[in-house]
Parts: sequence; C-alpha cells; structure tokens
Amino acid sequence: MFETAYHASIGSVIGLLVFIFDPFSNLFHTYGDKTLLLFITSCLMIPYPLVKERWFNLFHLNPPTWSLFWEYVANIAYAFILVRLSKKILWVLIVIAAGLLFYESKRSNFLGVGWGGDNVIGGVIRVFYSFLAGILVYRLGWKVRVKTGFIPVAILLFAVFLIPFSERYNWYLDPLVVVLFFPFLILLGAGAGTNKITHKICLFSGDISYPLYMIHYPFIWLFMSYVEKYKPGLATMTWMIIFGTAALALTAYLIVKYVDAPIRAMLKNRWAVAKS
Repeated sequence: MFETAYHASIGSVIGLLVFIFDPFSNLFHTYGDKTLLLFITSCLMIPYPLVKERWFNLFHLNPPTWSLFWEYVANIAYAFILVRLSKKILWVLIVIAAGLLFYESKRSNFLGVGWGGDNVIGGVIRVFYSFLAGILVYRLGWKVRVKTGFIPVAILLFAVFLIPFSERYNWYLDPLVVVLFFPFLILLGAGAGTNKITHKICLFSGDISYPLYMIHYPFIWLFMSYVEKYKPGLATMTWMIIFGTAALALTAYLIVKYVDAPIRAMLKNRWAVAKS
C-alpha cells in the first residue's frame, strides 16, 4: 500500500503543476486560494470535491486517487472483519454486492461512478463486489488453464473496451461484465502461461500499469482544457492522443526506473537489516 500511496503523491504533484500552469484554462484563478488545501487533501487521500467545472471529483488534482481511497477502506475492512469470514458468508455477501451493483447501475444508468461528490456511494458498491470477489477467488484457488498463453486473454479484455456506450443497454451490460466476465478473465489470466517474449511483455506492462494509472489524469485535464478552448478536428486529436499515450507510457517507465525501483531497493535493504 505504501507503493500505491507514493504513486498517488507523484500524481498529485503532477496534477498541482498542471493545475497551476495549464495554459488553456483559468481554473487556477478561480480556485487559487484553495490550491494548498487541494494538494494536501490529494496527497493524504482525503476527499475534497471542490471543482464543479470538473464534475466535483473527489480528488481534482489526481482523480484516480478515488479508487485508491476505497482500496484503503477495503483493506482496513479486510484486516478487521473480512479475513475472519468463512467462504459461505463470502458467497452470501457477494450475491448481495452483485445485486447492489445492478441497483446502482440502473440508478446511474451505468457503472462509471464513485469518483465524484455526487456519486460517491457508487464507489462503495463497486469496491464491495470486486474486493469480495477477489478474496473468494483467491481462497478457492480457482484457475482456468490456458494453453494458448495470455494473448487470447488480452484480446478478450480488449473486446470489452470496444463495447459502445448506450443509454439503453449499459445499465445492465456494465454489471454483467463486472459480475461475470471480469472474474472469468481473472481465472483465465491466473492459469495462462507465457513464453520468454510474452513474459517480458507481461512484466513490463505490470510494472508500469499502476504508475501509468496514477499519473495519467492530470494530462487528461490538460487535454480537455485544450479541446474546450480550441475545439480541434479529428485529425489533430488523433495524433495528439497517439503522442500523448506514448509520452505517458514513457513517463510511467521513468517513474518505475528512477523512483519505484530505488525505493523498493531501499525498503528491501532496511527490511533485511531489521530482520538480522
């Protein structure tokens, strides 16, 4: 959890710089007197839904922190309560959590909730199911052996991202994917084998995945400010998205190499000294 926390802090620093120096938006001039409070609450993961122009995100400087916040809550619940529950009780709770997912999705018309001041309860419901499902899958030791490797699993995951949004269908498609399809993908991924090449790809992707997740959104805000101001055409947006994605992946890699790895090594050495 310490690792995820400092990734969130790095994201907050980047978010602060983007907030102050964004050349396409005047949000800093509107909320400048609250900047220090925004930064402190973001680093300490204290929800502060202030900026209405950005839909009252719980953590405006680094919006993905909302999921880390609920992960901390879930881990505390696990340490004191969930670790003691039997598999039967977990099954009962998962059924209840799945029902709540469908309820929330019907109420909100989709499951993209939990990140803002006006939909914060959705975050509780989302983590309620996913965390419990992860615990149960781990305890049961379920795996689906995939002889073809991880690429078919990756294709199945990619296919989910191609599902278009529909106000008519998403209220039930979203929870169906979360309740049934995603756990199945976890089982496939746990049982998928890799060769030398795909193993390196998986390691690299895994290493940069969380840093990438925790730093990308300030640049989304920057991109959004640009689009709101200049309203670029599709061709311009296409090359900007391609370049921006590559730049973000590179930034995440640099964080892994020059921040994550040294801190891991330091903590490992201190742990070894403490044990000796």
